[in-house]
Amino acid sequence: MMMTPGSGGAVGEPAAAAGGPAPPGEADRPEHDPPVDGAPGPQPPVDLLDPRNYINRELSLLAFNARVLEQAKDPRTPLLERLRFLCISSSNLDEFFEIRIAGLKQQLALGMAKTELDGLSPAATLEAVSEAAHRLVAEQYRVLQEVLLPALEAAGIRVVRRQAWTPAQQEWVHAYFSREVLPVLTPVGLDPAHPFPRVLNKSLNFIVSLEGSDAYERTSGTAVVQVPRLLPRLIQMPPRIASGPNDFVLLSSVIHAHVGELFPGMRISGCYQFRLTRNSDLWVDEEEVDDLLRALKGELPGRNYGDAVRLEMPVQCSPYMAQFLLAQFKLSPQELYKVDGPVNLHRLSALYDLANRPDLKYPAFSPVPRPAPDLFEQVRKGDVLLHHPYQPFTPVAELLRQAADDPNVLAIKMTVYRMGAQSPMAEALIGAARAGKEVTAVVELRARFDEATNIDLATRLQEAGAKVAYGIVGFKAHAKLLMVVRREGATLRRYVHLGTGNYHTGTARAYTDFSLLTCDERMGEDVHRLFQQMTGLGRVVQLSKLLQSPFTLHTRVLELIDQEAAAARAGRPARIVAKLNSLSEPQVIQALYRASQAGVQVDLIVRGVCCLRPGVPGLSERIRVRGIIGRFLEHSRIYYFYADGQEVTYLASADWMQRNFFKRVEIAFPVETPVVRQQVLEDGLWTYLQDNVQAWDLLPDGTYRRSAPEDAAPARCAQEMLMERLTGG
Repeated sequence: MMMTPGSGGAVGEPAAAAGGPAPPGEADRPEHDPPVDGAPGPQPPVDLLDPRNYINRELSLLAFNARVLEQAKDPRTPLLERLRFLCISSSNLDEFFEIRIAGLKQQLALGMAKTELDGLSPAATLEAVSEAAHRLVAEQYRVLQEVLLPALEAAGIRVVRRQAWTPAQQEWVHAYFSREVLPVLTPVGLDPAHPFPRVLNKSLNFIVSLEGSDAYERTSGTAVVQVPRLLPRLIQMPPRIASGPNDFVLLSSVIHAHVGELFPGMRISGCYQFRLTRNSDLWVDEEEVDDLLRALKGELPGRNYGDAVRLEMPVQCSPYMAQFLLAQFKLSPQELYKVDGPVNLHRLSALYDLANRPDLKYPAFSPVPRPAPDLFEQVRKGDVLLHHPYQPFTPVAELLRQAADDPNVLAIKMTVYRMGAQSPMAEALIGAARAGKEVTAVVELRARFDEATNIDLATRLQEAGAKVAYGIVGFKAHAKLLMVVRREGATLRRYVHLGTGNYHTGTARAYTDFSLLTCDERMGEDVHRLFQQMTGLGRVVQLSKLLQSPFTLHTRVLELIDQEAAAARAGRPARIVAKLNSLSEPQVIQALYRASQAGVQVDLIVRGVCCLRPGVPGLSERIRVRGIIGRFLEHSRIYYFYADGQEVTYLASADWMQRNFFKRVEIAFPVETPVVRQQVLEDGLWTYLQDNVQAWDLLPDGTYRRSAPEDAAPARCAQEMLMERLTGG
């Protein structure tokens, strides 16, 4: 936790004078990281709109998931963590189909075949993505069957196949099926009176071919068995029949072994798992509904039954059954994914918790606990900077809890994107409202896959007496803001929290993010105006310090990039460094290309999608792009510009994407106090540029190459360095 003196201010007091210590000199900057002097020599003109200068967004996202999968192959990673990375790559791919592929298919269906900057139409993108996704899925299952399952078995953790069950295990499995599974299964024989049942998104199902006639002389020959989600997909065998304490069996194997009991007197000629992925993006015409909460609540059940986008079946499935299901769901053969294993890899993630093997996981880590003093007094002494998860999220939650209990606190205002309805922060906010404080919550109901949770929280807040707004029509409220108004003597002082991540105490332990607690007067005034804007009506107001989407953030980022380019052309030092989750906005990419051509050294740390093509002669040879994939999900956004030595630095909630600049309410907040700025730069940027263990460098052809220590150079892992530096562990 970093505190700096002299940044506090009460509402109504004059702002502190600008100034402070000079920024560090070039000798203090890491050797790999100097600003670049002078512009390059004359270059032939380059067409910035040439499609070859851009990487397709969907293919870039698949490449990210391939890098996640590489973590599952890395023997340096603990074995159960490798399994977890495999499952993450699988669940990421699910969402990719549910949202991205579904969106492309909708564009084609509606005749909205817009060609992106990379030159690919939606149809061409779908074709390219299908090829890449099939390769990725095949590699996922190869890693499972050839690498992870054998390694787990060698470590004493077995997923026992049906063919390997002992007689005692067969007896136990049959008893389990009869007791726990059979009572909740409802087979559906297909005939004119029993049409094909509705299949839930991503649910486990079986298609069964039968021979013979039943009690009613029906001979349709085909049935569907849908498996309820309430049944655990991974079942631990009891010690008395297992070869060790960590023997498991898949529910799909249990059902497959006993599916004949669902159809007495019939002969099973084929039984195959299948899983359907559907379009899961919710759409509500916000301008046509009277109550967004009620409209979204009505749409949520439909998410499970959107248009089909992918069918998964085992490699052993019969061609007839595969074609039958493809026709049933109106899918093409390219949308069939044959897999060598369970149709939902993500379900294997249960092994991580069920197997009691801490030696096969990352060493236990938790931020160093800190006392919870009077946070208002602490913030008055100076800004508090927190780098999560290396430093605890507790002070942020504690500020809200203290505000809820403090009789001097008059009002609390907060944005909610992802929080969790039962989180401590949610309870504190509800408690403050019940205590009679003026509580305002801007709850973004359309936070994807958190809609139900946010609807529940919004309802509970309203019942407690809080004022709840659902963001702004047409724009997602993605900014992370908390403001507490407190009476202190004759003045009212605003305490604010601004962050790069969500108010979710769970993700704060797994995501890297920055938090800033401050009572800077001008920052507080800006946050106050933003809440007025989000809950009321009025024209755009000028903010003193914060940048805001959809109004000033995009324009200012372009200006700052262009200023670096102008400095380089004039022969002055120039530098841009940014850490992002995604980079795809065309104007920003083109501005970065121009900056590179002018002589600016640009370093981009981009975890996921990057549509910029670095290292292209005459276009981007001064741009380097790398992504970090490790124990924690890299989530913080940092923008750095050398700015003739002023080192303009912002923390932000926004990536450099069109949606963040133009379709969301986002903020970027300056880090101005020198000691705080230096911590952000050192811990958030320079350390990541030194990483040669978990970094992946993007090459001009769009592929990624994993960094490795050169010769006798020491290994540097940014996340491990930060754990040691900030926690002493």
